[in-house]
Amino acid sequence: MQFTEQDDSEHALHSAAERAAVASRSTWVSVAVNVVLSTVQIAVGVMAKSQGLVADGIHSLSDLVSDFVVLVANHFSRKDADADHPYGHHRFETAASLALGVILLSVGLGMVWSAVGKLETPEAIPTAHASALWVAGAALVFKELLFRYMLAAAKRVKSSMLVANAWHARSDAASSLVVGLGLIGNLMGYPLLDPLAALVVGFMVGKMGWTFGWDALHDLMDRAVDEEEVEAIRATLLATPGVAGVHDVRTRKMGDMVVADAHIEVNAKLTVEEGHNIAVAARAAVLQRHRVLNLMTHVDPAQRPDADHLPPG
Repeated sequence: MQFTEQDDSEHALHSAAERAAVASRSTWVSVAVNVVLSTVQIAVGVMAKSQGLVADGIHSLSDLVSDFVVLVANHFSRKDADADHPYGHHRFETAASLALGVILLSVGLGMVWSAVGKLETPEAIPTAHASALWVAGAALVFKELLFRYMLAAAKRVKSSMLVANAWHARSDAASSLVVGLGLIGNLMGYPLLDPLAALVVGFMVGKMGWTFGWDALHDLMDRAVDEEEVEAIRATLLATPGVAGVHDVRTRKMGDMVVADAHIEVNAKLTVEEGHNIAVAARAAVLQRHRVLNLMTHVDPAQRPDADHLPPG
């Protein structure tokens, strides 16, 4: 998920420490909820003979693993830049999103495998106890509330890692709904619907894992931000006094931050010092208005051919 800055204050409202505090608080809330839910779901699912509820409990258990991945990434991404990481450690968040995707994909495939095994012997599928339905309903309510809380926190501090974890919680709510419907069918005399629900949950979890993992992989491969955000950066550069034109604006993701470079055009008759001062002012404006971690500027004479990209010779 990508965010676009609209004004000077939007990003400045939240320092790195504030974002880390929100991430830590919301994740610990998720840990507490998932400890209770996974314990109750798996215990009741086993006693009530509901494969769907057990699968949903395993999904909640996987949330605990992802929550601790987020906590670890949140800790390391706060480290200052050093000689080995001159741009900081922001990509720990991207790596965490990739880990979340792998976890979800693995859990989803495991659920599908287990459900298919049950469907191969439908005569052995037992009728579930009604208590499983009550637990599935309660889990649905708590997971949806958790999702709304975590997504609000993620959007407030603009963290893609927290957004991924929030949607993980939403996938849990959706899976609880599917499990509940399967249990209703099971209790009405259609026992096959319980493992079918587990199968659907497995596909849902696996698809979400693939999506998160694929997006994070592209970010680790220096994917650019969306064109709207690039145009906003370009507009800020053009608004700087002394900048006559802008071209070759390039960006790449650095966690939830952006590293960019751009060519700015200035009056060819200016001194080197004057051109340098304009570039410094343009860079400062971009860093203030946007979630840009660093901007490298190259000064070109206005209305002159730019030979920077010509082949050697």
